[in-house]
Amino acid sequence: MARRRAEGLPAGFYDRPVVQVAEELIGCTVSFGRGSGVIVETEAYHDSEPACHAFAGLTPRTETLFGPPGRAYVYRSYGIHALLNAVCEPEEVGAAVLIRALEPLTGIEAMRVRRGAGRGASRSGPPGANGVRNGACGPAASLRDRDLCSGPGKLTQALGVSLGENDSSLSRGPVRILPRTEGWLEPTVLEGVRVGISRAVDLRWRFCVADSRHVSRPRPADAARPTRVARPRRPAAARAG
Repeated sequence: MARRRAEGLPAGFYDRPVVQVAEELIGCTVSFGRGSGVIVETEAYHDSEPACHAFAGLTPRTETLFGPPGRAYVYRSYGIHALLNAVCEPEEVGAAVLIRALEPLTGIEAMRVRRGAGRGASRSGPPGANGVRNGACGPAASLRDRDLCSGPGKLTQALGVSLGENDSSLSRGPVRILPRTEGWLEPTVLEGVRVGISRAVDLRWRFCVADSRHVSRPRPADAARPTRVARPRRPAAARAG
């Protein structure tokens, strides 16, 4: 008998200020298929600031962002990587948390093969579960655990998450985010500025686990866990689509 999958965090968890959710997702677990990993790095994005896709208003691409909280927003970055985000705040507000890095928990060998295949590795053995071949050589075999999911494009490739998961429920859909478990109930969290953007670069809306080897580069400078962070402000007039 197949084991029933645990439900993810309820939609109400995400129906709060996106910066708060971004920090509190640290230590939670992303699960997809037979693979999973603990969230060790996130970034918050809100339609009031220009680094967010929703800043441009409602478009076919951003429709999911303006939808109900607790949905997956998956988009293609630079035509290569699918990036996983969690939609936050009430409907008609464009806000989401980018999942930037995971510490792998389960399905690690399958992650290694997927990541190695993406780097041009050779593969051997017959196809196994989820279409992953049994056994790997070359770059796949040499990938360290800490390099498997240490970036937003790496983690989706490792798990096998694709654009097909866009607008699915993070509670009951194929991608689920589960609550913190023993050992991750009170992680030490660092804050810093977001990376890979050219606008709104001063907002300290990046969060990561202190001393984690699985965080993406560059790492935030060591600092005390934040007690207050800037909250997004809605513009006086509602944005037009």
